[in-house]
Amino acid sequence: MKKGQVYEGYVERVDFPNKGIIKVGEETCVVKNSLPGQKVQFCVNKVRKGKAEARLLEVMEKSPLEVGAPCSYFGLCGGCTYLSLPYEEQLRIKGEQVKKLLDSVLNKQEERYEWEGIKGSPKEYEYRNKMEFSFGDEYKDGPLSLGMHKRGSFYDVVHVDDCQIVDDDYRLILKLVLEFFRERQTSFYHRLRHTGFLRHLLVRKASKTGEILIALVTTSQKPLQKVETEIGATENAEGEIRELVAAFKDLLLEAEAQGRLTGKIAGILHITNDSLADVVKSDRTEILYGNDYFYEELLGLRFKVSTFSFFQTNSYSAEVLYQTARDYVGDLAAQGKDGKAPIVFDLYSGTGTIAQLMAPVAGKVIGVEIVEEAVEAATKNARLNSLENCDFIAGDVLKVLDDIEEKPDMIILDPPRDGIHPKALPKIIDYGVDRIVYISCKPTSLVRDLEVFLERGYRVEKAVAVDQFPWTANVETLTLLVKTECYGKSVDINAEKKNINYREEEIPDCGCIYG
Repeated sequence: MKKGQVYEGYVERVDFPNKGIIKVGEETCVVKNSLPGQKVQFCVNKVRKGKAEARLLEVMEKSPLEVGAPCSYFGLCGGCTYLSLPYEEQLRIKGEQVKKLLDSVLNKQEERYEWEGIKGSPKEYEYRNKMEFSFGDEYKDGPLSLGMHKRGSFYDVVHVDDCQIVDDDYRLILKLVLEFFRERQTSFYHRLRHTGFLRHLLVRKASKTGEILIALVTTSQKPLQKVETEIGATENAEGEIRELVAAFKDLLLEAEAQGRLTGKIAGILHITNDSLADVVKSDRTEILYGNDYFYEELLGLRFKVSTFSFFQTNSYSAEVLYQTARDYVGDLAAQGKDGKAPIVFDLYSGTGTIAQLMAPVAGKVIGVEIVEEAVEAATKNARLNSLENCDFIAGDVLKVLDDIEEKPDMIILDPPRDGIHPKALPKIIDYGVDRIVYISCKPTSLVRDLEVFLERGYRVEKAVAVDQFPWTANVETLTLLVKTECYGKSVDINAEKKNINYREEEIPDCGCIYG
């Protein structure tokens, strides 16, 4: 295949995350955003070492698996990948993807691991408890839009007013806010020119309590379209902004008063963000109404969730995920040493959900999280749930581990999408705990880290996938790692296997590569 050429073919399978595999003659090409069984037309945009990548041009024939999508923006919005498939088929595809990735590494361990398949979300639709909508236009110089970016576009925004992964409250808020700013001819922030006012609309709704948090993210520039401003210009803008956001607040409260919302508004915020980066962040936050947080419930615990706090976006499936993690931990009380209650490290702890689930049967739980706001929330949540044996530390796991005096009896890992920092991984392994539960939101990062665990004397006992994100290409994976008896902690993972550094007295002669 040649770069720039257009080809046709049938999608044989889809590898994680959404890589459709197509064969043209003896050659293989990866086409993203395609489904198994589809006949597609694609243009090759990269050829490297015999591997080709291409851009999807057209679906010429639907897959026999497709049954139709309930959202009119399917294929246009970049949010959902598998919406036209039955949910059971989506689960099968994701489960096979994860199993294939795990097998590529775990076939190297002597004992077979137990694959427990994939657990589906208790709720397939309207499950999201957080959405970040973008302001923009659907096409260049088109009318104001509010929604999700078009697939493959950094600029065009689709007004997803019938999005199926959120509930009616989200859809109503989206509709009302767009109409409000269109009527007032309010400008949106142009990413190339760095001028304009509206940037994002952040909506969070607790699935269990029904509380809603709404945040309007803007620049500090003049709001009206008719006003041309320089980058960061704020002259005479404050009064206009104050009047506009006050009317925005009143609009939402009126909708609630009229009974048009099923949930209850906990807070309305105005966030100012003048950074050049297209991210939702705060230079200044003003509470227009209520609070800057709401409460959510998981597995009998209550959590205070603020504007930017990390919290699983699917509360229903999060309970499945965390219950599974708790099951993988097993009899925690028996894992303590010298008759003492065990010490648990919850690394990359977020708002402390897992730590608090472990706290009732642990002597002490230490959570480490780099996001300071999440640590503050975790500390408050522990107090809220009357848990006094949870300590949360703000900082990078790589650095914080050097300063913690306690040694863990059990470690739980829930790192970000990129996985564990390569320099932090040896520090974690060197604790030599018997059991580690690794929760991953990106199985490709997981299998990379598992390679190191296997080299350092751990094996995977069992694994399972959990569908936290129905209809999207993403999936969570849990693995239980146990330490093998033939491992000596002094192995240098940076050494060549044929020249491994070790102290003979610490490693039994077991015949493995470390012996």
